[in-house]
Amino acid sequence: MFSFILKRVLSIVTTFLVVSIVVFLMMHAVPGGPFDGNEMPVSEAVRAQMMEKLGLDQPLWVQYVNYMSGVFRLDFGVPYQNPGETVMSLLSKAWPPSLILGGLGVLIGTPLGILLGMAAALNRNSWIDYVASALSTIGLTIPVFVISTLLILVFAVWLQWLPASGWGKPERWILPIIAYSVIPLAVYARYTRTAVLDTMNRPFVTALRAKGLSERRILFQHVMKNSAIPLVTVFLPMFIGTATGSIFVEAMFRVPGLGSYFVSSIQNRDYPMEMALVLLLTVAICLAYLISDIVYALINPRIRLGDEE
Repeated sequence: MFSFILKRVLSIVTTFLVVSIVVFLMMHAVPGGPFDGNEMPVSEAVRAQMMEKLGLDQPLWVQYVNYMSGVFRLDFGVPYQNPGETVMSLLSKAWPPSLILGGLGVLIGTPLGILLGMAAALNRNSWIDYVASALSTIGLTIPVFVISTLLILVFAVWLQWLPASGWGKPERWILPIIAYSVIPLAVYARYTRTAVLDTMNRPFVTALRAKGLSERRILFQHVMKNSAIPLVTVFLPMFIGTATGSIFVEAMFRVPGLGSYFVSSIQNRDYPMEMALVLLLTVAICLAYLISDIVYALINPRIRLGDEE
């Protein structure tokens, strides 16, 4: 186990460095800069002075080394558009809306998806199975911004039951949470159906039936226990990915979360904010997969990690 964790940590560090280099080069490859837009018209002399103050006049490799030396001290710099605050202070304010809405979306969509997948597996080739398969396919194929638009159109415009956007009051959370829950529901419905059907066709289930165990006991004590392994390993990466903010969901519902900062940082060429968001998300997802692999080994003793025999 130790050797496996060590290898994965080294892999995370390598991935972190590669992502940082690629993103840094891509940001600076885009034409324009933080002071070239119409929103901040400045003279050439002032622009040159500001570029020098921020170190943007130096070679790219020097800028990269200077920035990453601060990152390894957990200093992600100062955003160009909000020089009175640090990047981390802004992100600490933007994280709660994304975490609340995305987290609730996953926590609601996951159990619903599991129940839907179980119902589809236990009623294979029935109308329940067809409906579950259709819903999971729709959830995985239709873009989330289309789903968000439909939710606003139906519940906010036509029925006028809920507000279309905003943040603060709980009733404004409902539509974003529904939009966030669609993908977890669709993914878990498909994963659960496949895992349950695969487990029910194994020889040990036939042996349990021959011993006279009831279908209920076989399902909840044996089938679901064995089917839960792939479901558990998917949960944490999905939770991290959703809770860190969806660009489209937060843009559609005007949620002041991480996704909105990601869009504004790209539009304003706010390099420190862009880098911080990408790097923090990279580390979070890598750690999520590492924890998922460890949990996988703990709940399934037949799995051996690292060099264990």
